[in-house]
Order: sequence, then structure tokens, then C-alpha cells
Amino acid sequence: MASVIYNSFLEDLAKGAIDIDTDTFYVMLVTSSYTANKDTHLKRSSVTANEITGTGYTAKGQSIAPTITKDTANDRLDISWATTTWANATITARGAVIYKYRGGADTADELVAYVDFGSDVSSTSAAFAVTFSSPLRFQN
Repeated sequence: MASVIYNSFLEDLAKGAIDIDTDTFYVMLVTSSYTANKDTHLKRSSVTANEITGTGYTAKGQSIAPTITKDTANDRLDISWATTTWANATITARGAVIYKYRGGADTADELVAYVDFGSDVSSTSAAFAVTFSSPLRFQN
């Protein structure tokens, strides 16, 4: 499966429900059982049944910092995400889901993007790092 930007994220941006510059974002890891649906998955509650478990991993994932870069030469805006690491983890994940964290129910947290690792990735009592190699790109 390919990585996706959830359509609800674009709508949430347009309506002001998500502010990349000031909101809190999290990244959670999911199993190979998760199939992202960019049209119908709106909230974290669409994902939680497929979240991984394991030593060194906390449910809901962890915070992740976005960086916004305006590129006037190429008429685009890039949103990049910091590398996220779970230290001393024994886990297996197939992908990562970025979402807006509201601090409450999973039915309130808006989805942003799903990144498919291409295959299951594991760590055994070691650091598990997720590096986002491509930004979310909006081009005019």
C-alpha cells in the first residue's frame, strides 16, 4: 500500500481546524493489518484497533514536530516532520500515522497522513526510528 495524505486533513486545513504552526501532533505506529483509507478515515479512532503494542512503545505514540518551509522559487509549501525514535524498543510496525493530538478521546484526533514502510520493520531491545524522507508538499 502507498503512503497517503488523508482527505480530511486538507479539509481541516482549509476550515482552520488544524494549524500546523501551533497545534500538537503525534505519530503512532500500526501493524500490517491497517489499511489506510484516505476518504473515510477521519479520526484516530479509525486506526486504534491496528496500533502496535510492545516494550518501549506507549499507546497513542509520541509527539512529533512539524517544520513549515515556504519555497517561493518553486511556488510551494513543504511540511516536514522530525525523526521520531522509540528507545530500547521491542516492536514490529508496518507504518506510521501522523495525527493532531487533542489530549482526549481518539474520536477527536484528526488524521494527517499515513506512511507505509513497505514491509514490517522490527527492533529488539534497540532504538526504533521513523524518518520521514518526503515532506507533505503543497504546490501552486
